[in-house]
Amino acid sequence: MAESTKERADKGVVLVVDDDSDIRLSLEMLLQYEGYACWTAKDGREALARLEREAAGDPPRRPVLVLSDVKMPDMDGLQLLEKLREKDDAPPVILISGHADVAMAVDAVKKGAADFLEKPLDQNRVLVSLRGALRAEKLAQENQRLKRALSGRYELVGRSAAMRALAAQIERVAASDAAVLITGENGSGKEVVARNLHFSSARAGGPFVAVNCAAIPAELIESELFGHEKGSFTGAHERRIGHFEAADGGTLFLDEIGDMPLAAQAKVLRALETREITRVGSTRSMQVDIRVLAATNADLAAAVEAKTFRMDLFYRLNVIPLRVPSLRDRIADIGPLAEQFLRQIGERSGRAARTLSADAIAYLGSLSWPGNVRQLRNAIEAAYVFAEGDEIARADLEQVFENGPALAAPKTAAALPAGEDPFRAPTFEEFKNQSEALFIRLKLAENDGNVKRTAEQLGMQRSHMYKKLERYGLKA
Repeated sequence: MAESTKERADKGVVLVVDDDSDIRLSLEMLLQYEGYACWTAKDGREALARLEREAAGDPPRRPVLVLSDVKMPDMDGLQLLEKLREKDDAPPVILISGHADVAMAVDAVKKGAADFLEKPLDQNRVLVSLRGALRAEKLAQENQRLKRALSGRYELVGRSAAMRALAAQIERVAASDAAVLITGENGSGKEVVARNLHFSSARAGGPFVAVNCAAIPAELIESELFGHEKGSFTGAHERRIGHFEAADGGTLFLDEIGDMPLAAQAKVLRALETREITRVGSTRSMQVDIRVLAATNADLAAAVEAKTFRMDLFYRLNVIPLRVPSLRDRIADIGPLAEQFLRQIGERSGRAARTLSADAIAYLGSLSWPGNVRQLRNAIEAAYVFAEGDEIARADLEQVFENGPALAAPKTAAALPAGEDPFRAPTFEEFKNQSEALFIRLKLAENDGNVKRTAEQLGMQRSHMYKKLERYGLKA
């Protein structure tokens, strides 16, 4: 049974372009029977004119897919494909030819065709191709939506002179493929800057791979960065793709680069200079196309002097230096940042967004914020919990800071596995876990969120400390 007119309209419009009127009619009947509306044109120029006319309408309309012959007078299918690919919202294009060969099909796919069909057309093959192209288009659109949502999560917020200057630098630097060294205090937003550089660059469609260099044990760092083959060492039960390979075509962000062991620095330097890597246990090298961004809160120049960081790697990374200002240097941004955090918390929790009173914003502006933006976010999240009304008042924020340093201190998380009081744990095992989590959180607060310093104070390896943080849901 044929579908209703409304159901057909819901499936969208397919544009058929062919100089053979019989083929146009045949495809139109097939598509309408399958539930699609259909536009037709006898060549590429007529097709473009129809698209422009429909796009200018009220409401504007566009086809979900274009089926086009290759050989046509005036403007052929390949020329039409190239014109359509110049548009940001170009629909997928399936090309058809009665004189097809392998070279023509390869050329069509290289130019962006979703598929290539030979005449005489098989109706089932047409429908399979159409559905596949529409599925691929839907996945691509969803991927772009998720990337836009992710980029919004890392939006660069600020109206201060310091942030306006940083935003201008990011805009200029994003167009380059040069390495960037991002410096700044803990919690100031170095990863936000790195992600903005990525999303503003020509590599935005590629992967963004963030690597915490301090969190990888020295004996595993080569495997983590470059990957390994199955059986290359004890515990290598299967092949693993490293971070360099995963970032191919996109951006590799090396966070806390100052904590990378010297032995690994030499291998990273070679990979950056040659853009070539070799998996552990393999003899075959492979090329990687990546842009490298690095970040640190350490003084790398001093580390070079102290022989704990390679001079050649420092200069290789420090092609373009960017400094992220501390929150105390951008007090004017506290209000907008706090409002953004409140919106994000509301969206995440499914509750209405709360606002800050003028007195609360003034109070936030009076604090020193040693933990920078991360500390502000933690304080806002805690105040969101404490506040009873739709507006967060100064008293709610004061309650946050009066409840102890852990909530106000940088690089910590307020949440424990099962409540704040270990002595209320139902089992001894849960008591041990909660006590350990609370102890680590308080020690982090004492050290201003510095993981390296906290691990040294507790006599613990940094990699072991990071595992503890991950286990207990604490942020560093």
